[in-house]
Order: sequence, then C-alpha cells, then structure tokens
Amino acid sequence: MFEFWQREIIKFVVMALIALLIAAIEGIVPSLVFLCLVLLIGNLFHLSSLRRLTRWLLRADGALVPEVSGSWEQMSAAMYRMVRGTQKSQDRLNLVLDRFQQAAAAMPDGFIILDEQGSIDWCNPTAERHFGLALEQDRGTDISYLVRRPDFAAYLSSQNYSEPLTMRGTRSQNTVLAIQLVPYGNEQKLIMSRDITQWDKAETARRDFVANVSHEMRTPITVLSGFLETLSDMKKIDANLLHRSIDLMRSETTRMHHLVEDLLTLSQLESGPRLLDLSTVNVVDLVRDLEQEANQLSLGKHQISGEIRIHTQLRASLNELRSAFGNLVSNAVRYTPAGGKIVLTWANQGDLPAFAVTDTGPGIAGEHIARLTERFYRVDRSRSRESGGTGLGLAIVKHILNRHQAQLDITSELGKGSRFAAIFPAERVVVAEPDHASAESAMR
Repeated sequence: MFEFWQREIIKFVVMALIALLIAAIEGIVPSLVFLCLVLLIGNLFHLSSLRRLTRWLLRADGALVPEVSGSWEQMSAAMYRMVRGTQKSQDRLNLVLDRFQQAAAAMPDGFIILDEQGSIDWCNPTAERHFGLALEQDRGTDISYLVRRPDFAAYLSSQNYSEPLTMRGTRSQNTVLAIQLVPYGNEQKLIMSRDITQWDKAETARRDFVANVSHEMRTPITVLSGFLETLSDMKKIDANLLHRSIDLMRSETTRMHHLVEDLLTLSQLESGPRLLDLSTVNVVDLVRDLEQEANQLSLGKHQISGEIRIHTQLRASLNELRSAFGNLVSNAVRYTPAGGKIVLTWANQGDLPAFAVTDTGPGIAGEHIARLTERFYRVDRSRSRESGGTGLGLAIVKHILNRHQAQLDITSELGKGSRFAAIFPAERVVVAEPDHASAESAMR
C-alpha cells in the first residue's frame, strides 16, 4: 500500500515539473492546457476503474475481480482479499447454522426462538408438531396469537420462568407438554417444549396403583380387625360366630396373600430386563395339567375340556408360561357362571401357535377390552370382589407374553362369552415330532 502512494506522488511531481517546463518555454497558457488534459485523462481512467470495481462489488456473485491497472491495481487486490475473507466467514457461519438447524431438527424437544416483540424468529420441526406451527407461514407472527391458551399467555407475561409450564391437550386431548422459557440476548427468548405424555401416564398409573393397593389391602385388614375386636370384646364366644368369623378371616387372609404374591410377581416382571429361564416346553402336557387344575378350582360347576390340535413345543420359560396360562384359566373359572363351558385349546391361529381359553361367561363390552391388562382395572368391581380376583392377573399375563414376544388376543361378546388367546411368534417354535406319550395324552 505504501508503494501505491509513492507512485502517485512521483506521478504528481513529474506532471508538475513538466507543466513548469512548458510554462518556461511556451508560456502559462500551454502549461494550463497540458495540466487540464492530464487531469481529464486521469479522471476518466479513475472513473472507469471505479465503475468496474463498483459493478463487481454490487454483483457479489463470487466472480473474479475486474482487471484494472495503475493506482487501482493494489486497491482492487485488497478489496478482493477482503471480499473473499467475508465470503469465507459467511460460508463458515452458514455451515454452523446448517449444522445447528440439522441438530435441532433431530432433537426430540421443541425449540422456538422469539424476537424482542415476542414474534417467532425460528423453530424446529418438533416445535411445529407440538404447537401446530408452520415456520414458513408463521415466521414473524406473535406466538401468543398462534398459541391461544390462557395458561400459556399467563406464563409468558408472568416473567417468572423458573418452573416449567405443563400444558395438556395442545394438539389433542391426549398430549401433555412441559414448556420452559429461557430469556437471553437483547430481550430475546427461547421456548423449549417436551412431550411428557408417557411420563404423565406413568405418573398417573403410579398414583392409581398406590391408591388401588391401599384400597385392596384396606378391605381384608378391616374385616380382620373388625372380627378380632368383636371376638375380643365377647365375654362368651358363640361357637357358630367363631367358626363363621374364622372362615371369613381365612378367606380374607388368603385373598390378601394372593394379592401380595401377584404384586411381587408383577414387580419382578417390571423391575427391568431379566434373562428368561429358557427350556423346551411341552405345551401339550402343560395344557393337560391346567385342565386338571381348572377342574379342581371349578369343583364340578363347569364343563371343562382341552383340545390339542398341534404338538408344537416352545422355547420358553416353563414357570412363566404356567403363570400366564394359569391366570387365563383361573379367570375363566371365576367369571363363568355355574353350568358354563370352558375350553382350553392348543392350536394354530393362522400360521402361529396359540394357547386359547374360551368360555361361555357374561362377556365383556368392547370399550373395556383395550384396558383389561391395566393393573387393577375391573369391568365390574363388585363381581371381581366376589370372585376373589386381585385385578393383576391380566397385567401379569401381558408382561410374560411381552417377554416371549407373544401377543394377547382378546375377543368377547356380551352374553355369549370370551376368548383369550396367547399367540407366539415363529422364532419361539421348537420343531419336533410328537412322542408316543404326547400322542397318547392327546387321545385321552
């Protein structure tokens, strides 16, 4: 840059000396004419170079700098280096922004950036789903105009963002969002949203579970304490009352014992990943054993039969299958009125093996079927109490079948009965020829 000014000064001195020389020889007028011509030519040259550089700067399309000479050459080179540096910086910023947007788009949480006026400056796709936004259309729109909820508006205006806001039903009645607002920069704000629907359901289930367990335990404890208090206050104990009290207390303690066992079983199944104690399970023998247990539980009140249509064996946990199948069988016995029929079936359903229990009980309305495997869910609480069920049987069945990659298929019709089927995947099948004992057992 110093050489540029040096050359310009030398040119100026040379032109001045030439003008003085002309003035000394020819006079002042020719000297002035010479200076005017030199200045005109120089200005035209500078204007031409300036025009080409200006057009190049305004295009900003990355084209090479125009060729100029003289005093503009170094300046154009410096300008080119400056523009290239700016472009590289811009490219780096664009790359960082693209990476940020890609990372934000992959985040499971929603992010909305608001400007000083509370209008949307940017949001990621998750936030678009959470709030029903469209960035291209809603950019620059006030967020409170798009999310019209009193609780959200109050949260924005409260200026207290230490605790998140829980919003229910933003897109549908089943969606729950946790909203957190973080101020930053020059009165800008970042809104973060997280879908906590599953966590909310789990928390609700936990509260319901505690309440249900407390309720289920309270009844037998109340019965026991009531009879014990009555008997302790009696000066002379009536033998009939004593026997009746003992029978009822035994019944309640048995019911409480079953409840605790089911709770422990369910706790073990839900405690996390646990290896299955796998073996080759002869389902035919298992079904025959369950048929005998069902007859013992029924005490001759029902017509119970077993149907063996396949001899497929399973790679599974014998104890867990016995528990799951046993729950299905005991439920059928409990809820089927005396004189009804119960059929235990081991057969193919489609191309997959399935253990099914079919009864002629009262049936279940369609709106209840989806919730039958929930803990303590009962279609008829009074009937369940009379039957002695704990309300955990089908929840245990569901967990065991999930551990075996199997499915529980429930079909029922009011007044006609129900069918509960455990359908096993092909990878659980052990291909084997039926032995003579199994064939003989199937013929009985």
